[in-house]
Amino acid sequence: MRRELFTADHDAFRELVRTFVAKEIEPNYREWEERGTTGRDVWRKAGELGLLGMDVPAEYGGGGDPDYLHHVIVSEELGRAGVHAPALSLHNEIAGLYLRTLTTPEQRARWLPGFCSGELVTAVAITEPDAGSDVARLRCRAVRRGDGYVINGQKTFITHGAVADLLLVAVRTGEGAGGGLSVIAVESDRPGLSRGQSLDKIGMRAMDTVELFFDDVEVPAANLLGREGKGVAYLMRTLRRERMMIAVSALATAERVLEYTIEHCRTRQVFGLPVGAHQHNRFVLAELATAVAVARSFTDRCVAEEAAGRLEAEEAAMAKWWNTELCQKVVDRCLQLHGGYGVVRDFPVARAYVDTRAQTIYGGTTEIMKELIGHVLI
Repeated sequence: MRRELFTADHDAFRELVRTFVAKEIEPNYREWEERGTTGRDVWRKAGELGLLGMDVPAEYGGGGDPDYLHHVIVSEELGRAGVHAPALSLHNEIAGLYLRTLTTPEQRARWLPGFCSGELVTAVAITEPDAGSDVARLRCRAVRRGDGYVINGQKTFITHGAVADLLLVAVRTGEGAGGGLSVIAVESDRPGLSRGQSLDKIGMRAMDTVELFFDDVEVPAANLLGREGKGVAYLMRTLRRERMMIAVSALATAERVLEYTIEHCRTRQVFGLPVGAHQHNRFVLAELATAVAVARSFTDRCVAEEAAGRLEAEEAAMAKWWNTELCQKVVDRCLQLHGGYGVVRDFPVARAYVDTRAQTIYGGTTEIMKELIGHVLI
């Protein structure tokens, strides 16, 4: 079914992203998986090609184009290639949203040029050992002292926390357990900030994920993003975009894995016939192809609504939980159709099997998505 979202300019941008992935990411990906992190060069190369800060004003080195579809294309191409590092979409869409909309002119001049060039890698630090989806339980605290803040606490599951130069940290700035939440930018070289070892994940191993420890970390008041105590509103706004980012990536992954599997089923012989010639296998492929096509229609509508500024939080939640759960189903069934080859890491379906599992968890679990939708309905 023909997609109606994209123009010829979008197609040219997609080819640029696809070429970048093929030349700069895929040849290095196995090494990055073994190391547990990417190199810094790939960030700078992304910046040189204009793949960072596409919607940042040109005066700061960005592309100056607010078109949301550029973000969608980046997420889709990374998902199709089965690569999750470097997390360009997290840098561009989530950290970038904070830095474009909550910053003062001084802050923008300080951070955005490096953000766009790839010299300044960002990470968003929200989750804590005892609090993830439930932001009311966040305990990391920033206390005002003189002309700045002193931060104490711990964060975990922080994507690219090992390589990030600038951390956007959700902290409590009010009094008592229910004190207001704020977002403060913390440079990674500040005294008192330390990183734990990269967490040993079952998938997405090229994307470093670490714990962060704040022990009397002093930052100037000029590092506060937006207004003090308004952090919950800022987090809710970015979560809608993050959930769409995950939904877009998950569906692109499912589509590509299904394409690989259909080709495998056409060529692999079993009992004298191609795998796909057996009725049961044909029915499995038919079910998956139908489910993916239906998800594509809904997702593209959500993308169009987000681009127009009309997407509701519950609609993003629907896309997020549906596509991530569907992606798991597609990958699982496709692995079975690959037989023994399905568990060999050189096959895309094998990598997808371990990499996509976390998608139903981060950005809000499937269960949280259903709660959010249900509360709107009832």
